[in-house]
Amino acid sequence: MNPIPTYEQFGNKDRSIEKLIVKAKEKISGSGTINDVKSMRELLILNFGFKEENILVLTEQEIEPELIPTKKNILKSLEWLVKGCQAGDSLVFYFSGHGLSQPDFEGDERDGFAENICPVDFMTEGMIVDNDINATIVWPLKKGVTLHAIVDACHSGTVLDLEHVYNRQENKWEDNSPLSGNARKHPDGGLAISLSACLDNQVAADTTAFTGKTMNGAMTFLLIKILKKYHGATYGDLLDMMHEELEKVNESRCFAEKILKKITKNMLLQKPQISASKPFDVYKEHFVL
Repeated sequence: MNPIPTYEQFGNKDRSIEKLIVKAKEKISGSGTINDVKSMRELLILNFGFKEENILVLTEQEIEPELIPTKKNILKSLEWLVKGCQAGDSLVFYFSGHGLSQPDFEGDERDGFAENICPVDFMTEGMIVDNDINATIVWPLKKGVTLHAIVDACHSGTVLDLEHVYNRQENKWEDNSPLSGNARKHPDGGLAISLSACLDNQVAADTTAFTGKTMNGAMTFLLIKILKKYHGATYGDLLDMMHEELEKVNESRCFAEKILKKITKNMLLQKPQISASKPFDVYKEHFVL
């Protein structure tokens, strides 16, 4: 495997296709999120043709200090991702780690809570709030630029603060624009699509339920599995299949596990969600990075 490039090296690379993977902190003491990052990187290179030199990975396992997922480094990476973006660019932000919600004091959250991702130093430096994520990687998107955010974390449903959320049960887009009417949440002509592991009020699980031994984020594992098997899947197909697989896992668990599941508030009953900067037909548009 080639060494991970530094920020300076990336400044001289072709930016026609870029990829950012950010991993914060183990959700469960094992290596679930590290496995997620490695699997997602492999998927993008082998299945979607992304170049290794255009992939930036932040984990605790990196040697270079600037590649540790601290708050400062994550924010710097987010800025790098969208800097100089132009028509035809395909950008991907992937995050596997902790997510938390907190009361919204800005008056622009419809449920009264802001969603956040947690860097490794969040206990001292604080979390990265959805408003800041939106301002950093959604606002700068020019016409013809597409950003996909894939966030495998708790409370991640609207972590990009995009203005439209897809209601799978009713097959329609719902308004998620800021209530205050003063906050900007839309890109500069581009398109942002976010695929989240669960709703804002749910938790996301790391689990061995799918492999029997390897710890993975449930959403990440299913996303990769489906995309490898169904190359022409639409966004709607992908969402449906992930929901169906999660339901199968829960239905097949033994009685003792079901009791534990109730205690832990149905961790695997998370519901992956799609949000976007503008509505589109999720069952006609194919999932393409």
